[in-house]
Amino acid sequence: MKISVFVCLLLLACTPRGSEKPAVPEGFVALFDGQSLNGWRPFRNQPNNSWEVAEGTLHCKGYQEGTQNLRSDLMTETQFEDFELWFEWKISAQGNSGVMFRVSEEFDVPFATGPEYQVIDEVGYPGELKDENKVACNYDMHIAQNKMVKPVGEWNQGKLVVQGNHVEHWLNGAQVLTYELHSDDWKNRVANSKWKDFPAYGTHRQGHIVLQDHGNEVWYKNIFWRKL
Repeated sequence: MKISVFVCLLLLACTPRGSEKPAVPEGFVALFDGQSLNGWRPFRNQPNNSWEVAEGTLHCKGYQEGTQNLRSDLMTETQFEDFELWFEWKISAQGNSGVMFRVSEEFDVPFATGPEYQVIDEVGYPGELKDENKVACNYDMHIAQNKMVKPVGEWNQGKLVVQGNHVEHWLNGAQVLTYELHSDDWKNRVANSKWKDFPAYGTHRQGHIVLQDHGNEVWYKNIFWRKL
């Protein structure tokens, strides 16, 4: 393991819990301060029906019985181009979520433009789950390989590296997927996926980072970014 990676992992492991601010790895900027939704807002400024800050995490409450089941994806106010993103996530039993990048607000849903790092309970999810829809995959496009997923209720560490057309997905310290946007392989996969009906999917050079509300509980914390 490279020293820089080890240092980041060590800092994350030592991050204070509760409502204290996260310890930021050298060279990175915290996108979530552990205390507020500063820097975040719902996609397309829809009402925030889901997200709260709870014990130093961004918590999506999911579907609440007796209330309207109105989802609200949470988005960074800032747009990003080339970057490295570190984040920790914990999913509920049977839960589903994801981290999208280079998202535009020109369409009604963020996945119309933003590729997605999949966050899911791939063991207990009640619906049909293709291999390319499991943890750390590029949703409905690429399968993550040789991964070590921690079980429901435990924290996993994700990382996205996005530079030009090059994208890497990491999980718990290991690179599990790499792909090239706009390559012949990419175009072929798009044509054979649900994204064939979304002409702007993956086409933006910069955009927002979005945490998906899929109607289930999910937690995110220690969200750090640096420009590449």
